[in-house]
Amino acid sequence: MDMNTDEDEHSIEMQLPFIAKVMEDYKNNFTIIPILVGSLTPDKESVYGKLLAPYIADPQNLFVISSDFCHWGQRFRYTYYDRSSGPIHRSIQNLDKMGMDIIETLNPESFTEYLKKYGNTICGRHPIGVLLQAIQSFKENCSDQKMNLKFLKYAQSSQCNNMNDSSVSYASASLVLE
Repeated sequence: MDMNTDEDEHSIEMQLPFIAKVMEDYKNNFTIIPILVGSLTPDKESVYGKLLAPYIADPQNLFVISSDFCHWGQRFRYTYYDRSSGPIHRSIQNLDKMGMDIIETLNPESFTEYLKKYGNTICGRHPIGVLLQAIQSFKENCSDQKMNLKFLKYAQSSQCNNMNDSSVSYASASLVLE
């Protein structure tokens, strides 16, 4: 990775303090292996998903996928607005909720189609795609394993009411193997 990419990338800096706090009693008992996922085609997401699939079932492993959701506003060059939703912030929430609902189905193709249709500026769309592909590959090899992905929290940095406003959406989810 070149220096500019490294300087622009901030996902690990967002996650490390949380991981350090949660794991402080086990700090000598685990290893972090960061994986930077750049811009990938759906085919490449599938390739990397298949490589990671065997690690999903091992309870010793934890995957942390970092992503914001919609970056909305002229400064982000994304201003999708469904007026039937009411205020702009509600349109953004509905757009994000649609994406989250699709992610919860664990269907990578549906998520790719959603992104193509709406162009939602989810910066971690490719890591999410890799995870969905890994889950799909794992389920193909272990069809009896049930998985449940649920979104736990959603927020927006601000509530946009006019076209000059901007916001970034945030969501957290958990994948549980049952």
